[in-house]
Amino acid sequence: MRHITIYTFIIFAIISCSQPNSNYINFGGFVQGTTYSITYETLDSAYYKDKIEKILAEFDTSLSTYNNLSLISRINNNEITNTDFYFNTVYNKSEEVFLKTNGAFDITVAPFVNAWGFGFKNKEEITNAKIDSILEFVGFEKVSLTNSEIIKTDPRVMLDVNAIAQGYSVDVVANFLESKGIENYLVEIGGEVKTKGLNNKGKEWKIGIDKPIDNNNIPGQNLQAIIKLSNKSLATSGNYRKFYEKNGIKYSHTIDPLTGYPVTHSLLSATVIADDCITADAYATAFMVIGLEKSLELLKELPGIEAYLIFSNENGDYEVKSTEGIKDLINEIK
Repeated sequence: MRHITIYTFIIFAIISCSQPNSNYINFGGFVQGTTYSITYETLDSAYYKDKIEKILAEFDTSLSTYNNLSLISRINNNEITNTDFYFNTVYNKSEEVFLKTNGAFDITVAPFVNAWGFGFKNKEEITNAKIDSILEFVGFEKVSLTNSEIIKTDPRVMLDVNAIAQGYSVDVVANFLESKGIENYLVEIGGEVKTKGLNNKGKEWKIGIDKPIDNNNIPGQNLQAIIKLSNKSLATSGNYRKFYEKNGIKYSHTIDPLTGYPVTHSLLSATVIADDCITADAYATAFMVIGLEKSLELLKELPGIEAYLIFSNENGDYEVKSTEGIKDLINEIK
């Protein structure tokens, strides 16, 4: 969905555990502007690559803002108002997280993302007046969804679901595998992960989390930790791979929809574990917007969601804070 390669965005390195002559199938490829990797156990050697890529292509025609003919692009261009199942699912989850985060997660942030040069339109010259003018048509209260029809209060409203759709695409593929009776699998798309059961060694799947070092672009080369995962989903958001510098100032791709400006706090990356990847993806982004302390407070109100937060202390050194439930799953690399 983000239309940049995995080497410039992916937060995780999947620790491979496939073995020759096992009944676990693994394949990968390039979809949605990134890469994917899928491993699953099969008793009949069923090979689902073509079917999965077809599903992801259909998904792209619904939610990709980089596809001018997609449903969301046509909604943004005020060509249509009718939606589909994919869009409705993402919209409803986005509204839920918007309310939980007091507006920190907001899919109407698209005009700001575009203006700062991180979206699907050309970068603009940023001034305080420009930000104030965009604020007039940003806000979840300016859209509504009823009976698969999206209504905008202002035609300038535009939606960007890239902070949640990739996680949802992982769930969509996982649901397909489960419909085929598959009980052990790992689905990874652009670094977002969902797992079920165990790997072919009879153990939990292992996911590597990269150190949040600027321009750390090769997944797995410099790991912060390894997490054991089974029957859970994981997503990470960070500001160390997608940013630019101008006049000595670093501008991250995480935009606060309430102010219109890139965030500047100490949180460097947020890894979230949840039952489904759509939820993990949304909250990983939300935590990057609200910062460390507010994230820790919000997590107290989110049962079933665990987080591993890497931040920079006042001396510029890396530190970690995490929820209790994640501590038994993680092995930090010193």
